[in-house]
Amino acid sequence: MNYLNGLNEKQKEAVLCTEGPLLVVAGAGSGKTATMTRRIAYLIGEKGVDPGSILAVTFTNKAANEMKERIEALTDRTRGMWVLTFHAACLRILRSHIDKLGYGKDFTIYDTADQKTVIKECLGELGVTEKEYPVPYIQSVISSCKNKGISAKEYEKSCEANSEGFKDQVTADIFMRYSEKLKRNNALDFDDLLVKTVELFETRPDILALYAERFRYIMVDEYQDTNEIQYRIVHYLAGAHKNICVVGDEDQCIYQWRGASIRNILEFEKDFPGAKIIKLEQNYRSHGNILEGANSVIKNNTERKGKKLWTEKGEGEKIRINRAFTDKDEAFYIAREIHKLIDKGYKSSDIAVLYRTHAQSRNFEEAFSKQDIAYRVIGGTRFYDRKEIKDIVSYMRLVHNSQDNLAFKRVINEPKRGVGSKSVEKLETLAQINSMSMMEALWDGGGIEILSGKSAESVEMFSRTIKKYSDQKDESRISEIYDGLLRDSGYMEALEAQNTVEAKSRIENLMEFKSVIYDFEEQNEDGTYEEFLEKIALLTDVDNHDSDEDAVSLMTLHSAKGLEFPVVFMPGMEEGTFPGRKIYESNDALEEERRLCYVGMTRAEEILYMVSAAERVVYGRSELRAESRFIEEIDPAFIERHEAENKSAGFSKDKFRNDRINPRDQLKYLKQQSALLSGNAKSRTAGSGEPPAYKGGERVKHSKYGEGMVVGMKNDGQSSMITIIFDEAGTKVFDAGIVKLKRI
Repeated sequence: MNYLNGLNEKQKEAVLCTEGPLLVVAGAGSGKTATMTRRIAYLIGEKGVDPGSILAVTFTNKAANEMKERIEALTDRTRGMWVLTFHAACLRILRSHIDKLGYGKDFTIYDTADQKTVIKECLGELGVTEKEYPVPYIQSVISSCKNKGISAKEYEKSCEANSEGFKDQVTADIFMRYSEKLKRNNALDFDDLLVKTVELFETRPDILALYAERFRYIMVDEYQDTNEIQYRIVHYLAGAHKNICVVGDEDQCIYQWRGASIRNILEFEKDFPGAKIIKLEQNYRSHGNILEGANSVIKNNTERKGKKLWTEKGEGEKIRINRAFTDKDEAFYIAREIHKLIDKGYKSSDIAVLYRTHAQSRNFEEAFSKQDIAYRVIGGTRFYDRKEIKDIVSYMRLVHNSQDNLAFKRVINEPKRGVGSKSVEKLETLAQINSMSMMEALWDGGGIEILSGKSAESVEMFSRTIKKYSDQKDESRISEIYDGLLRDSGYMEALEAQNTVEAKSRIENLMEFKSVIYDFEEQNEDGTYEEFLEKIALLTDVDNHDSDEDAVSLMTLHSAKGLEFPVVFMPGMEEGTFPGRKIYESNDALEEERRLCYVGMTRAEEILYMVSAAERVVYGRSELRAESRFIEEIDPAFIERHEAENKSAGFSKDKFRNDRINPRDQLKYLKQQSALLSGNAKSRTAGSGEPPAYKGGERVKHSKYGEGMVVGMKNDGQSSMITIIFDEAGTKVFDAGIVKLKRI
């Protein structure tokens, strides 16, 4: 078979370069998946490489599955090959060797909600409140440390040397307790899958040598998104043979806020001297005008290797720019354009609205509902995050891992068994005294005896149910265990007894989950109970995207990475929205925002709309905003201005034509006309006098977001920006001259 058929010259060059370090700089839509899969098939089919010596890692299940399917279509010799996400590959290694780190091989994977529960337990034990130490912040501290390879002990030492702000002993104590609880529950969080793999490699050179020798050929997709800990995993494994091929695009590095390091791809040649570099610049996704517009934006970044996308698909439509008067008008303009597109033959699923933040979705959901447009919000509440699904998965986790105290606490009184918080506390104390899990305390530690009345009887039935299916899980089908748990736990019976619309909906979801199990059993004849739980644990929001559903997709620009649509709308293209205000913190922040814009633009295949609003309601206030600098950076030859009917009164269309007024002048004009807007409209610089000064650590109250703590103030020369971590709403950034806060 000719593995080079249909490839361009640069792609062929990448496929044929099989020995030594290789960096493939793959622009958006440049056929990188085809190149990677052909390269793997070529290694197996032409070079005679054992599939078991190949490791290919990427970031999403969707990408990994697509690669596997394409490779299997090219060669039937795939047995033993690893094509997995980073987390799945590490999970596979840990399942075999984590006992060397003192964990059981039947460990549980905790998701974000589980993390929050454990952190709240730690706060309670230390006698501190969530108001003092918000859970989202503690979560971010722990995750940030782990992604940088910093352990709880190392963080504690750093806090002893520097006790400013949240970096104090209490935070370190929370981190330490959190780590100890996970170890005691025989559980890992998502970050631990990577961290513990590195720990294993660093403490057991024999195990590292086993995998480094096995994987003679390593390929890494989306290399620009790797963080410190992933970087170390790749380098450990590639150390023996140096046959490493990384594929990525520095212009699409958009995850630095969660630890990704653009330096990993920019300095690849330093890490691997003599590395070959191949650039894939021919784009197969978008038409010419879209690509030229994207090129003219991204060229303003300095941290890049430099490339220019081109296509043979023709110029196509110019980028459509619309400047609405208000954010409401913006949403209705997009709704009207969608109707026009559907009338022309586009399907709803061909269309995506990509916004900077989740909060922007509300206007579109309202407008689309009124305009009868089917839509789907990607990144909202996932099916697997619903209460009834998390409950039954906790039952299944407990069957698999009796050490999982978190799962135990979730279901011991679901459905109601008369087990109150005091009874749970007694069981937990008993378990700790006897150095066993709470489930084991019921089985062997006299846990039933410390309960009384009907609760003791019902808990004993619960205990027998978990024991029964724990003994059967290796012999029975997953669906049989699932049916048994629903029945014997009393969970289904309790829902049926409620006989409410909500209960019926929950039953429907539980039946849908059974379909998930059936699909797994059908597609994985030898699939185990453990593998099914792993599959559920590793699902992401992007994997939740169903391209076959005929609905407009609403999602953030970050969620859209790796996807493509015939038509893309990018709303909120104003200063302060996109780019956001964090650009005043550093040039790095501005460059990452620009890369995010580039990613959004290159999701569009045929038509790209970039829309802004002159007036936007933010935090309950109307603000006047200039058009985004990113639109200014697009070469005018590749855009066309679209005017739409706007509902806002008080503006002169003749004076406010986008093709006559420079965006900077628009803001000046709008300030002059502010009296015609709603009475509370203010611009970023419209405040009078000096903004109030706040100190880090001060507690304040906001009318919408409630109470929070000030963690920083920064002056960019034009305004003072204040950063607050709210107890419930997380981190927010405000203009100190505008925002109304009350000291508490």
